[in-house]
Amino acid sequence: MTLRPGSQASLRAANIRRVLATVRAHGVLSQAEIARLTGLSPASVSNIVHQLGDAGTVEVSPGIRGGRRAQEVRIRCEEGLVVGLDFGHRHIRVAVADLRFAIRSGRRHSCDVGASAAVAFAAAEKLLVELLDDIGEDRTKIRAAGVGLPAPLPPGGGTLGSWPILPGWEAVDPVRDLAQRLDVPVFADNDANLGARGELYFGAGRGVANLAYVKAATGLGAGLVVDGYVYHGFGGSAGEIGHLTIDETGPVCSCGNRGCLETLVGAPYLLELIRHSHPDLHTIEDLVARAVEGDGGCRRVIADAARHIGFVAANLCNVVNPERVVVGGDLAAAGDVFLDPLRAAMPRYAVCSVASTPVVAAETGERAEVLGALVLAVEQLEIRQGRPAEILTPAMPGDGNELERPQLV
Repeated sequence: MTLRPGSQASLRAANIRRVLATVRAHGVLSQAEIARLTGLSPASVSNIVHQLGDAGTVEVSPGIRGGRRAQEVRIRCEEGLVVGLDFGHRHIRVAVADLRFAIRSGRRHSCDVGASAAVAFAAAEKLLVELLDDIGEDRTKIRAAGVGLPAPLPPGGGTLGSWPILPGWEAVDPVRDLAQRLDVPVFADNDANLGARGELYFGAGRGVANLAYVKAATGLGAGLVVDGYVYHGFGGSAGEIGHLTIDETGPVCSCGNRGCLETLVGAPYLLELIRHSHPDLHTIEDLVARAVEGDGGCRRVIADAARHIGFVAANLCNVVNPERVVVGGDLAAAGDVFLDPLRAAMPRYAVCSVASTPVVAAETGERAEVLGALVLAVEQLEIRQGRPAEILTPAMPGDGNELERPQLV
């Protein structure tokens, strides 16, 4: 069913997702507690819980809350585990969780992901085996895996689009190949879209229906949330802000165009800028750490990059008009050294009505994408079980919903 944004059906679906996310976060709640946490009326909560019960998503049973009888609501969750895999340009992060998003274990591994899909898949599988050994589980418990990739993915699946972004992945079908390797259903999305999902459930996107998540790392990308739904665009390339042209006569980008944002703020460019004065810096993490310590040259490089990103973020706000811009990725770890010049660029390039859009750091930090991968796995698993899709799309908790943030290595 297609829901028209702003319609009564869309509003009801958003409220259903709010209730579902709240119960999922807290484990078990009475209907009165759900109403208090979400800000919805008791009557609305009662109707939604009834619908979720009919769909097989929650179970309701008598209980005692605060010394009084109450109807307790909990997610009807089968036993099993889900896996989140985040493939960055220079790292792989893997996490294992149960179907209520309780993180059992997680680990990060540094490698050149773009060089070879086969090598990256083998490294991810090895990490997963180690994590399962750590928690004393085996592969038979895994129900599904969510995967994030730093490249556009075709909506219907298949080989990656814009393969020069990952040169060693040409003609690779990541969903098919990983499903065969892991022997579980695999669901994939662009990493920035998963970062937006992670922040919607667990971070700075809680209570927000229209969000722009900007990932500033080795590459640049954005995950766009419109009326509570992650927006992919017709061909799956929505949010590719790293390839917006900033300078028509600038350096040639990997995509074949000149002067893309990524050629001015991507990791290779920033490290080259600082190479002569700081030959000991080899990674963005090194650059950020030195900037946070007060190094003037590193702070200047990061501030200049932030202003370029602020220009694009301002124009993104002009077009999409989000309630909030959430910034994640390696550069965001510099905190206000990075965020202040980005914020300062907003009023200069944005129209008056959106110039004051809040710009905040991702609360889940570098874990946003792998957490979003776990969310994707659970959502798609439940849809496959025949539950209504409109209640399982990306969660949009209410302002009063204090989701517990998963602890992840």
